[in-house]
Amino acid sequence: MDLLERMAALRREGQSFALATVVGRRAPVSAHLGDHAIVLPDGRIEGFIGGACSHEIIRQQALGVLHARRGRLVSIRPDAGDVIESSAEHVVVPMSCASEGAVDVYVEPFVEARRLIVVGATPVAEALTRLARGMDYDVWRVVDAREQGDVTPAAASIGATVATLDALQTIIQEGSARHAEQAVVVASQGHYDEEALESILTSNVSYVGLVASRKRGAMVRALLDEHGVTGAASVRIPAGIDLGARTPAEVALSILAEIVQAHPSGAPALATASAAATPATPARDSAVDPVCGMPVTVATARHTADVDGDLYYFCCANCRTKFLQNPEQYRVHT
Repeated sequence: MDLLERMAALRREGQSFALATVVGRRAPVSAHLGDHAIVLPDGRIEGFIGGACSHEIIRQQALGVLHARRGRLVSIRPDAGDVIESSAEHVVVPMSCASEGAVDVYVEPFVEARRLIVVGATPVAEALTRLARGMDYDVWRVVDAREQGDVTPAAASIGATVATLDALQTIIQEGSARHAEQAVVVASQGHYDEEALESILTSNVSYVGLVASRKRGAMVRALLDEHGVTGAASVRIPAGIDLGARTPAEVALSILAEIVQAHPSGAPALATASAAATPATPARDSAVDPVCGMPVTVATARHTADVDGDLYYFCCANCRTKFLQNPEQYRVHT
């Protein structure tokens, strides 16, 4: 019940997380069937799914699962190369610790709905809101304060949230703090395009589109450049895939199709089996274990070695021991 209560609390808070559950094992390993852990987007792990090697592997795989929004089975075993070829749904990773055991962990994402922010009180904005809500997006309508009363009844009837233009930057920042995937479409049709884009482009948003002709879009970009706003070149103008759309509903369809194309459900998934089995490229605060190749979080690394003034980080004591027995064998991999 503690697990269920913790998961329920995270869901109420709108917090994304991955649930890792041990579904198979071959002794000797420290994990048992049914052991589980919650992995948060910042890499923190709550629970137990095995020793040092499994712990770090599952952390990295869980972060990948959250990014892909799609579950995968992770098999950690000493004979990884001989057992089965990896795929995006079944990743096989070598067990680098001394144990000859093996463990299978299913990692499942629990992510909040993608957020779509639609700026403007226009027929295209209205059609896009309705279509996105039908696809379970968390939709925000952002309009001028004088337009709020006009769009609120229709938005409320389908579960969309309405906010005013001066709250746009705060809405995006709040979504970023919660690790929400966000897309923004500006469809005010000239009323406050530039003002909205100035706020949007100060934040990291996965998709930004402007409903405008190419000529009008070029003018908007030029004005943003004059104001010293960076990132104007990344705005999709005109927003949407060229489907020959004419009506507001068709334009809305083309825009949502482009958003899905850029970030489909389950993407960016690992494209090939070999990519699936390759550990993620470590972030700037991570290092690579020179023995097994696993990323190691520098701040929490328990196993390190200083050789000739160079500091090395290891996922477990066994990798550190192997390295110190013959550093030159492994230093080429750093």
